[in-house]
Amino acid sequence: MRWDLFSCPFQPVSLQKELNYMNDATRADDSSAADTFEVMVLGAGISGLVSASVLLKQGYQNIIVVDEYDHIGGNHIDCSIGEYTFDIGSFIFQDDSPLLVHLPEILPLYSPINPTWGRLNPQGVVTRYPISIKDDLIAAGPVEWLRILSSVLFARVFRRRLQNARDFAQFWIGARLLHRSGLGRYMERFYGLPAEKIDIRFAEKRMLWIKEHASIRRYLSLPRSLKRSEPPSIPNKQLARPREGFTHLYQVAAQRLERSGVTFRLGAKMLSLKKKDGLFFLDTDERRVAASRVVSTIPLERVQELCGIVSEEKLQSVTLISLFFSFSGDRGFNDAVLYNFSHTGAWKRLTVYSDFYGPAGGREFFAVEVNADHVSGSVEIAAKDFRQHTSENGLFTGDLRLEGSHIVSNAYPIYTDKADERATNAIAALRAFGVESLGRQGAFDYQPTARDTTLKAEAALRRD
Repeated sequence: MRWDLFSCPFQPVSLQKELNYMNDATRADDSSAADTFEVMVLGAGISGLVSASVLLKQGYQNIIVVDEYDHIGGNHIDCSIGEYTFDIGSFIFQDDSPLLVHLPEILPLYSPINPTWGRLNPQGVVTRYPISIKDDLIAAGPVEWLRILSSVLFARVFRRRLQNARDFAQFWIGARLLHRSGLGRYMERFYGLPAEKIDIRFAEKRMLWIKEHASIRRYLSLPRSLKRSEPPSIPNKQLARPREGFTHLYQVAAQRLERSGVTFRLGAKMLSLKKKDGLFFLDTDERRVAASRVVSTIPLERVQELCGIVSEEKLQSVTLISLFFSFSGDRGFNDAVLYNFSHTGAWKRLTVYSDFYGPAGGREFFAVEVNADHVSGSVEIAAKDFRQHTSENGLFTGDLRLEGSHIVSNAYPIYTDKADERATNAIAALRAFGVESLGRQGAFDYQPTARDTTLKAEAALRRD
């Protein structure tokens, strides 16, 4: 396959299948020819795999997992370019994750790592993530300390009615530290919206780390906390997917699930999902599938479309551009994962994969994540902006080469304009139709780790 410099050679479905779409749609009215299963799972990502495992434990013996992607793992995607293997995002696992209860075969395949996380702050310093006492407070000086404290006190007295993510953050760290630390700007990079447009309910669910790590009480009690001794604990081990990629990781789990009664149908264009006489019929460009139970882990709007459910308001999600670079020289920092908290630059995070797998051909290699909306959906603009911004901050001094890129839609949800409430209503409408929708995509729920995804899938499928 010829490699295009600006794209990863990966497509959800083949061109031939797209060309046959109209002919295959005629199967929707023919209920005679169907492959029948007990349960149908839409989506073969982490939520889909865990769902299949949970359903097996519930006693189901004949399950089909259908996905329009031609691989298992959903948005756990890697791209191999020559000797380099990049990820679409930054995926780090733990050896005590409940995911391994369902997919125990994958544990020996992981690569043990010892990553550190840093951030480039607005002062051009690479420092601790997410907040640094030394660089965000001590280095600010006495005058700035008073301003930060005054800002927090003002928020606690006059901003007690929290309406959005900015209000939430300001209540705990004040407007002054929110700006000085760069947290406000990072929130905009991550969610694609200014903090004042991010729903407060999402902030309360997903941004409690601000309260835990950056409250004024923590700062004021710092000398005492430094003296406090805590009982030792055994930390979990950090893991990365094998160098060969996610396919190598999940294929062994899929093979075991297949031996237990799970069938995988990948790269199948889904046309419609209908219900008749207690059975669900999914028409694809290959064959019709029938089942008495449907679990969906694909994007909410996609399954609504399949079911013919009209959605009045569209739920927004982030389209993510991943830039793949190789490098030789002085990168200017030591952390494996670096967040951009500065006030400029479109990129939000980079992950140095050569720190996990070793250099390739004597060069380091890493991936950079950029919200597509911030660069007009352009890989060229994103790459140019990254080069300029890192150069201005003294990073990546040497030979920096763009090796390729990838764009993925529906990377994660955007929480604005009561999106959480609208998602809840959409899930309820699907449940009334008979479809159980769950997961990061199926529940419109940002799930940052495989642990979180696993626990929520287990809870959603639990039957008393």
